[in-house]
Parts: sequence; structure tokens; C-alpha cells
Amino acid sequence: MFERMREDIKMVHLRDPAAKSTLEIFFCYPGLWAVWFHRFSQWLWKHKLLFLGRLTSTLARLITGIEIHPGAQLGRRIFIDHGMGVVIGETAQVGCDVLIYQGVVLGGTSLERKKRHPTIGNGVVIGSGAKIIGDIKIGNCSKIGAGSVVLNSIPEGATCVGIPGRVVQEKRKCAIDLDHGKLPDPVAEVLQEIIKRQDELEKNLEKLQNVSKDN
Repeated sequence: MFERMREDIKMVHLRDPAAKSTLEIFFCYPGLWAVWFHRFSQWLWKHKLLFLGRLTSTLARLITGIEIHPGAQLGRRIFIDHGMGVVIGETAQVGCDVLIYQGVVLGGTSLERKKRHPTIGNGVVIGSGAKIIGDIKIGNCSKIGAGSVVLNSIPEGATCVGIPGRVVQEKRKCAIDLDHGKLPDPVAEVLQEIIKRQDELEKNLEKLQNVSKDN
């Protein structure tokens, strides 16, 4: 248990340049406490102490602002940065070395008692306010842009942005990457292409008008 806690603290040192000391991380990082609370609530859940598991997760939400269902499965070295408003549903599965920012929701879309929440691969970065909904898979080392709404599975190494989420880049490598806001904007790129094309058509039309006047 203590080895896992040391591992978690080391991950915060690596991923947050604002972290000044181990003491600060231990006492002042609610994302860290949320993960530790979850391990205990999940232990209770697995041992059929369902009410106590839910009670522990509810207390963790009151203290940290982060809601993780005790049935959710979390891997090693997960870092929830800031974390306020993060929600991770009952059947969600999150791999190792995942970075989650505030306001992220791993939500479900079904009322049936089955797998209904996302599966997040290893080394994934999920930007602030992103919503990943349903029984879909987010591939290893992929990145979800801030504010994106992802409704379909994303391949490994891909970057996904927008509402609904679109893959705009692939072959991303797993890395400690904090820049989840400066991502390609496919809508803006399409609009720029349309404007460029419009300018070309207007110039061609002007040339045709000049030719007709000369004749």
C-alpha cells in the first residue's frame, strides 16, 4: 500500500510543475486523496460491503469534489489534476499513467446493468471539461482535447477534439504532456479553406467581368 502511495506522489512530481514538496502534495492535492479513497471504497465494494463502499466514495466527493464510483477500475499512477467536478462511473475502466484534468466525465448511456462506461487505455491525457460517454474505448497514448464530447471509440495514439469528438491527428507517443488546450481545430480549418476558396472564385469572377467589358 505504501509503495503505491509513494508511486502516486512521484507521479505528481513528474506531472505538475507547481508541486514544490512531497509534504505539499500529500496534504494539498485532492486528486491524490480521491484515488486513495477510491482504493478503500473499491475494496469494500469487492467484499460485498456495498453500502460502506458508496458511503466512502460519497465522503470522498464531499472532501475532494471528485466522484469515483467504487465499482470503477483504476490503474496505477493515475493523476487527477485539480479535479473539481470529475465524475467516473461504475463500469468505467481507466488504465495506467492516465492524466485527468478538472471537469472530466466518464459517463454511461444505458440503464441496463452492464458495461456502460468508457474504457480508457494507458498513457491517455484527458483535457479539462471533456466528456467521454458510453461503452467506448479510448486507445493507449491518445489525447482528448479540452471541452470535447467523445461518443465513439478512439484509436491508439490519436488526438480527438470537438463536439462531437473527431480524430484530427494520429501516431501520438505516450509522453508526459500537459498541453491539452492547443490542439488542431478541424472546424476552423474547414472554414479557412472555404474562405480561401471563396477569395479565389471572386478573383476569377472579377477577371471574367473585366474581359467581358473589354469585348
